[in-house]
Order: sequence, then C-alpha cells, then structure tokens
Amino acid sequence: MPLYIKILLVLALRYLFLLQLRSSSLLARSLVLHFFLGCIFSLSVTSAMGKIYPTVSEEYLKAVEKCRKKLRGLIAEKNCAPLMLRIAWHSAGTYDQNTKTGGPFGTMKHPGELAHGANAGLDIAVRLLEPIKEQFPILSYGDFYQLAGVVTVEVTGGPEIPFHPGREDKAEPPVEGRLPDATKGTDHLRDVFVKQMGLSDQDIVALSGGHTLGRCHKERSGFEGAWTSNPLIFDNSYFKELLSGEKEGLLQLPHLL
Repeated sequence: MPLYIKILLVLALRYLFLLQLRSSSLLARSLVLHFFLGCIFSLSVTSAMGKIYPTVSEEYLKAVEKCRKKLRGLIAEKNCAPLMLRIAWHSAGTYDQNTKTGGPFGTMKHPGELAHGANAGLDIAVRLLEPIKEQFPILSYGDFYQLAGVVTVEVTGGPEIPFHPGREDKAEPPVEGRLPDATKGTDHLRDVFVKQMGLSDQDIVALSGGHTLGRCHKERSGFEGAWTSNPLIFDNSYFKELLSGEKEGLLQLPHLL
C-alpha cells in the first residue's frame, strides 16, 4: 500500500475515533467545506456578531428557490448528481488565500478554465446546466454552480445545506494547477489544502468524503472505478469502505475530486 494512502487512513482513524467523530458528522463537515468555500473565502466577513453574508434582493431569493426545483428535476432526469457535485467542488477548490484569487465565482463557464486538465468532462455539466441558468439571468454563475452542488447533496440522501447567495462573477479564471493532483502524495495535498486554501489535515479527510458520489473515469483522471458500492447515494459509505479495507471492484486510491 502506498505511503500516502496509509497516512490518509491514519488521519481518518484519528479523526473518526480519537476525536470521536461519527462518519456522518465527518460527512456533514465535508458538505460544509465543499459548498461554503465561497462563504469562507471572500463571500463573508467576520465581525463581533459572527459571519456577515452579502445581502441580495427578495427577487433574487425567489429566483434561488425556483432554480432549486429546476435543478432537482434535472438531476433526477439525467442521473447527473456526481457531475453536479464535481462542478461545484472544482469551481470552489481553486481558491488561493495568498493572492485572494480563484474560488466559486462563475469562472468555470469560461472555455479557458474548462480546458484545464483537472476539469475534463465538466463541459458536459456546463451544457446540462445552461438551459436552467438562462431561465434565471438574475443569478450569478458563482451562486448557480454552488446551488447545483447543494441541491445534489440533498436529493441524493445527504442533509439540507443552508445556502448563502451573493457571489459576484469574476471575469478572469484562475491559473491551471490549483486543484489536487490524483497522482501525487500527502505533501502535495498539504500544499494545496493547507498552504493554498488555508485548511487542515482534518479538512482533507472530510473533503475526501465527497467521493461517496460518483466514480473515476480514465479519460478524466487517469483512474477507473467507483469509490462505493452505490455511487448515486450520498452517505458515509466512502469512509466505511475506506476503513474496512479492499473490496473487489471498488477503487482504493483516495485522491480528491
């Protein structure tokens, strides 16, 4: 077993058992991190009263709720939940705390960002989502893509996630290479998640729980296979199966989305 897989298992055991975190609790943390990177990074400011989020109009909030219904229908019709989760994460996971650039601000729709190697296949997600986005021109793309991820988690069995709109779209996509590389080890993961994003080892483990949805495709990541026995259900199976050991037909390499 490669060293970095052993390290990830040790981290998972540490936070699941020594800190007495249930898999479901760790999974909930994963959800918050996936879809509130935009809130943590530049979407909100912190005051003595806690976090303060951008204010949007009542018309905007109504559009968000109507858009939720459309997204639920799309995900049910196309069975595209993993793809929706992936575009939400890949949109958010480019944030750089040092330069205050990247993050979930609508740049994924630009051909330049879609052409990044890590985003192979996300042009399909953009095409599926665009007819719905056209119905809600008031919504920013940044909010829209993150809302798609939030709705995905809810309709596939995960918890409801409070959604805070207010992301303003940016014109320039981030430079390529900010998302984690599946072929590299723990030093690389810490460079991306700790140094670049300002997160922790615990966050790395939590975020890996997003793999409970979907599978790897060789033409996109270089790997092939599902992470769990039921890749269309959002539950704590990823952590359970990772800790229980190898299972025939399931992918064991714990790289990140």
